[in-house]
Amino acid sequence: MKHSVPFLCFRALSRLSAVLVPCLVLTLMGYLFWRAFPVLGPKLLFGRVAPLDAVLGRVPVWDGLWPACVGTFWLVLITMLLAVFPGVGCGIYLSELASPRQKRCLGAAVDMLAGMPSIVMGLFGFMLILLLRRTVMPNANTGLLLAACCLALLVLPVLVASAREAMAAVPASLRLAAAAAGFSRSQALFHLLLPAAARGILGGVVLAVGRAAEDTAVILFTGVVANAGLPSGLFGKFEALSFDIYYISSQYQDQQELLRGFGAAAFLLLISCLLLAAARVLERGFRRKWQGKA
Repeated sequence: MKHSVPFLCFRALSRLSAVLVPCLVLTLMGYLFWRAFPVLGPKLLFGRVAPLDAVLGRVPVWDGLWPACVGTFWLVLITMLLAVFPGVGCGIYLSELASPRQKRCLGAAVDMLAGMPSIVMGLFGFMLILLLRRTVMPNANTGLLLAACCLALLVLPVLVASAREAMAAVPASLRLAAAAAGFSRSQALFHLLLPAAARGILGGVVLAVGRAAEDTAVILFTGVVANAGLPSGLFGKFEALSFDIYYISSQYQDQQELLRGFGAAAFLLLISCLLLAAARVLERGFRRKWQGKA
């Protein structure tokens, strides 16, 4: 069967794109790890401090990534504590309980939030602090909690969408079986539908964790600084891996500092890849269990 010239051109471009994209990704990752390889090791994290002393907080680390790793961990943890329940709850409500009008209104609001640039979230947090200073809290300042709140707004659409899609992907036969067994709507939701969608929801949570860990624009205005040491509390300044990469790459004084920036980028990329792989494994397990798909 003969194909037209436009079809042949389209097929050739499609194949070229299918090869080009993974090649570009592998080239980028290969270059990054090649530049970071000379500095990969315990010294990248702990500098001149003994690892045990750094982990226990006995000696501050000023020339390693350990404070940024700890700051990133607490930032992501607080963000998830603030975002998981409303994000997943909103997704479940949109899928199972909302009326058509509510689905349109809430869906539009979530889509608008998803399309908002991350730097706008950071500016929102900064302006909120200025407003609090002029009204009820003269001593209000940027810090870990404010950054986590802004990041929670940023990852909220990811959680809503993943929960909604996971609930929608549950087989209709399971809902019919629940109705035939005489389950109420709440019983079917908590005892059948949520366990069935748990893997898909958890995969979305993992993706949200990765999104929170790698964003820089939000925390840039809401409390992250260089050389802050370990976080001192919810309202204190903190370090983060993504900001360390930005700061080192823009302020490095010699080649060794630049290589440290490459090491931080490789470390953060490795964390992101592991989180994406975990999300993929959870998604495939969910589909295999409930939909019979690989």
